[in-house]
Amino acid sequence: MYDIKNLVQQAINARSKALPTYSNFHVGAALLTDDGKVYTGANIENSSYSLTICAERTAVFQAVLEGERKFTAIAIASDGEALCSPCGACRQVLSDLCGGNIDVIMANHKGEYKIFKLSELIPHSFGEEFLKP
Repeated sequence: MYDIKNLVQQAINARSKALPTYSNFHVGAALLTDDGKVYTGANIENSSYSLTICAERTAVFQAVLEGERKFTAIAIASDGEALCSPCGACRQVLSDLCGGNIDVIMANHKGEYKIFKLSELIPHSFGEEFLKP
């Protein structure tokens, strides 16, 4: 098992690097690989909102660029009261690149958290199996 509180803390630390110019909603993520490496990310906004990137995708893309392909968990921490759930786009990226068995740890600004399997958050997901003949 991995250190959940440490992973949440790393997501909270990453949150301080967010650039939420328009929403003022700071989010950090910490993605844990199967071999214990952690990749962090933060949301970065752009005036063309569709070009904004979430913390989760920042962390996943960073890890993939470094050659990582096997993941255990991702912690997501916001500066709000509510637990921070990944958006639909992030759920799809996590499903495609990390698999439905990854733990998704949703945390709030106090460090309170709850854990879900990604498959609980995106049941009946669209994946590569639909694209192969």
